[in-house]
Amino acid sequence: MQERAELTRHAVILGAAKSFEKFGYAASLNTVLQYCSVTKGAMYFHFKSKEDLAHAVIAAQHDMAMEGTKVVAAHSDSAIESLVLVSQEMARQLVTEPIARGGMRLTMEIGSIQGPIEQPYRDWIESIRQLATQAAADGDMVKGTDIDALATFVVGSFTGVQILSEMLTGRADLYVRLRQMWELVLPTIVTKPKLPYMMRLAGLPPRNWNDPSH
Repeated sequence: MQERAELTRHAVILGAAKSFEKFGYAASLNTVLQYCSVTKGAMYFHFKSKEDLAHAVIAAQHDMAMEGTKVVAAHSDSAIESLVLVSQEMARQLVTEPIARGGMRLTMEIGSIQGPIEQPYRDWIESIRQLATQAAADGDMVKGTDIDALATFVVGSFTGVQILSEMLTGRADLYVRLRQMWELVLPTIVTKPKLPYMMRLAGLPPRNWNDPSH
């Protein structure tokens, strides 16, 4: 019963993410139900209101992003690699995962209505700060790089890049725009011996870390 309840809850969140991605927070609960393929009673069993459901989608997107960060860091050879690979994983999620896209749109829209939703961004900045701190300790970062400023800049730049990509191409060119971002940033923060490798890494398409064939 518990497993079935979790599957139902996930189905509701996934369907809600798809409807919120398409219609934004203006999507009605009836519209959400059309995307969920569950009964109204099942939806209300897990979520009391549209606001409650929207925040659950945002939380699911944040959990997906943070889990992706952990998986990438665990499989990377170095922290400096993880800086690039984590951003590529975030881009992959936005391109392939409805929860990521729905959660991102809701974060922007609900933030404009109810006030900024800060925690996901603060957690992401902290993750990047920790990776950059380790990269500096490894000797892969240019000496004197402002780690706190870099962490904030990377998150802010990625956010802007993905929004612009969504507006202009529906994120069809997100991987290209992310590569361009890193091609501009890496020469200013990566030591010369490591730079050629990092530039090549930034040019590779994102991999799906959950796919064992990759």
